[in-house]
This record gives sequence, C-alpha cells and structure tokens, in this order.
Amino acid sequence: MSASLALTHLVPLAEVDENKVTPGVLGFIVFAVMAVAVWGLMKSMSKHMQKVDFKEAPDPEAAPEDRADTTARQRQG
Repeated sequence: MSASLALTHLVPLAEVDENKVTPGVLGFIVFAVMAVAVWGLMKSMSKHMQKVDFKEAPDPEAAPEDRADTTARQRQG
C-alpha cells in the first residue's frame, strides 16, 4: 500500500508542463564547456604569471640615499 501511495506522489512530478521553459541538457552542456574553458584559461594564466620576472627600476625623483638603499637591496635579492 505504501509503495502505491509513494508512486501517486511521484506521478505529478513526472508530468511535463509544455509552457515551462527549462535549460535542459543543452544548457548543462554549454555550462560545462564554459566551466572547463575557464578552468583551462586560469591554469594557463597561472603558468604564464609564474614566468614573469619583474624588477622595478628605482625612482629617479627619489632622494639619493633612498636610491642607493634600493640598489643595494636589488643586488642582494
């Protein structure tokens, strides 16, 4: 008896309303492809950012003692 009761509760869920718009399988596929593409782009960007070696030039308008200190730190590092 309980199986038939459960089945009667599931039948309304199985009915499809033709006027209701849903993304369906195509929407899921498009979303999945976009997610994989973003993941690939982030992985590629991370790899390229690790290759960047940026050394900042000393400020020409800084006081001379500040430039000497900056130059000494750059030689150490």
